[in-house]
Amino acid sequence: MIPPSTEQAETPEDAALKGRRRFLRWVTGIGASISAVLVGYPALRAFVSPMFPARRTDDWVKVADDIALLDVGVPIRVNFVQSSVDAWLESRTLNGVWLFTQDGEKFKAYNGHCTHLGCSYTYDKDHKTFLCPCHRGQFDVKSGEVLAGPPPRPLDELQVEIRDSAVFVKYRDFRLGIPEQIEA
Repeated sequence: MIPPSTEQAETPEDAALKGRRRFLRWVTGIGASISAVLVGYPALRAFVSPMFPARRTDDWVKVADDIALLDVGVPIRVNFVQSSVDAWLESRTLNGVWLFTQDGEKFKAYNGHCTHLGCSYTYDKDHKTFLCPCHRGQFDVKSGEVLAGPPPRPLDELQVEIRDSAVFVKYRDFRLGIPEQIEA
């Protein structure tokens, strides 16, 4: 007598069931892989990004379109919006510079913040000086030197460049309340 076989013949229903299970395993694996990439990439990028320097935007800001339109001997305040990107966050800051020329060819630009506490200062037409209203600081228009008050150093002068009769300023912020000019 021949012993009965422990293996049974596979029925069409069993084959379809195994095919369906194989397909579901395949779809589940692909879905898990896609989910891992979608979650893992931003997490990995956030973890690794501090090792790379931040992207800086162009520091040169166009503050005047035509030098012929600027008054000689009278400072003018120019406000502009500066954008910066930190990872996924983009922030915009309103900044200002004071632009001054004595001859219409050479220009000086001063950061729009007082060197004492960072207040915005104005031009006093009567005394022909810059006046900070916070603590009555006064600055010379031509040199930026402190004339009165508690500011620890002269106004922060910025680099100026003329391109095709337009005035560009390399904007920088500096630490406040200290005698040395250190970039913030």
